[in-house]
Amino acid sequence: MHFVIMGCGRVGASLARAIERAGHEVAVIDQDEVAFRRLGTSFEGRTVTGVGFDRDTLRAAGIDQAYAFAAVSSGDNSNILAARVAREKYGVENVVARIYDPGRAEIYQRLGIPTVATVKWTSDQMLRRLLPQGHVPEFTDPSGKVVIADMPVSLGWVGRRLSEIEAATGGRLAYLTRLGDGLLPGPDTVYQEGDLLHIALRREDLATAERVLDAPPPAH
Repeated sequence: MHFVIMGCGRVGASLARAIERAGHEVAVIDQDEVAFRRLGTSFEGRTVTGVGFDRDTLRAAGIDQAYAFAAVSSGDNSNILAARVAREKYGVENVVARIYDPGRAEIYQRLGIPTVATVKWTSDQMLRRLLPQGHVPEFTDPSGKVVIADMPVSLGWVGRRLSEIEAATGGRLAYLTRLGDGLLPGPDTVYQEGDLLHIALRREDLATAERVLDAPPPAH
């Protein structure tokens, strides 16, 4: 799979190396060509010098084929603008933006763009929103058989009851994150754009669940 990262600071370079180690293709965008030195000599991905929300720059980075896009530059406005272009212009579903102002998180979540505030940032949090989630479970029981994973969900599931998602995946929804708040779903709770679902299921069922939720649900 192909990933595009805007920003080659410490966070962007760390993400790029981690994603490449997971066996994926990576393109990194930065306005400063010198910044690419942070990637190290072993990095085999693509580097593109330019503004991350410029469409020519994004196309040069392969945004048309991108599975996911991360905006982790030093500017909140640039990050959210680039994330919106990736989502709305190029249809990239797996998008995440880093922000410095946690107070803006709810606004960005309403736009359907998951955000990670700097004060809460860890590489795992970013990776959970970019990589296929079977690679980075949030919790694994001592036997290694049961995991809780932050699952990506196709926009086709918007408006469907979460009980339908449980039935389709064979898992149990542990909780959901909506507009930055954790919620325990009720029997009539429906999936909304921007929700992050944390599903408990057997490790062996992760790949199947990811494929199910990556596609729209069957018509009623």
